[in-house]
Amino acid sequence: MDYSLKNTALLFIDIINDFQFDGGDKLVKHTEQILPNLIRLKKFASENHLPIIYVNDHYGLWNANPSKIINHCWNDKSKKIIDELKPAERDYFFIKPQHSAFFQTPLKSLLNDLEKTHLIIAGIAGDICVLFSAKDAYMYKFSMHIPKNCMASEEKEGNDYALYLMHSVMKAKIDRI
Repeated sequence: MDYSLKNTALLFIDIINDFQFDGGDKLVKHTEQILPNLIRLKKFASENHLPIIYVNDHYGLWNANPSKIINHCWNDKSKKIIDELKPAERDYFFIKPQHSAFFQTPLKSLLNDLEKTHLIIAGIAGDICVLFSAKDAYMYKFSMHIPKNCMASEEKEGNDYALYLMHSVMKAKIDRI
């Protein structure tokens, strides 16, 4: 799978999160463990002028305004992650109604307009929303790099199995950044 940075975009899946659900304590712990890698990935994308696209749950607000979603999600569990990774002014931000970043969102249209054919995908939960997004990206024929140290799930086993599927079935590169 050959790609160059000129045809690459970074997708951050559900990075803005309130962690207020069953299993949220586990997910925030695992997300904090990969936070330095996510920060490094965002810096790399910014320095190389890659589009950074956040696709996020809507939390019942149905509002694609990042500030409203951030304000809703910001709490003692999430503030460290949000403060480090919140979207910059130049970044894109979409909300999604279901697990996939592509389902009923303008993501594919944006990627086509930007002429991006390769995606670096990072975020949470790896065994749900990242997996569903990777499946759709594969169906749309995007090549992918899903760094194994930039994805977290509530359970390590689920995360590892999702990585296995994305690598073996969807042909994603999963090496660390």
